[in-house]
Amino acid sequence: RKLADGINTRIFVGENTMLSVVKIESNSSGNIHSHVEEQWGFLIEGECTRIQGDEEFKAKAGDFWHTPSGVSHGIRTESVGAVVLDIFSPPRAEYKNAGEGFGQAQKD
Repeated sequence: RKLADGINTRIFVGENTMLSVVKIESNSSGNIHSHVEEQWGFLIEGECTRIQGDEEFKAKAGDFWHTPSGVSHGIRTESVGAVVLDIFSPPRAEYKNAGEGFGQAQKD
């Protein structure tokens, strides 16, 4: 599934949880968005900047983060790409369907 230019994922859906292995190319960014599902992220390899609410933080391989329901968030890479394991509960309905994108975009 293509999430954005330079960002693709493989999705594994269970009854109550969904895993998403996201490959992010260098110099790529994902749209700021939010969703009702709780999300955990684990940076498997590479580096990224995680945007969450009003905060930004640099992450490196081995770092993890938690995104509560309804919190706006996104990610970007610079000269180094990244591979992230995202865990959602419950599974994201938008990701179960074929198509592209992150789902609900943030509204200004």
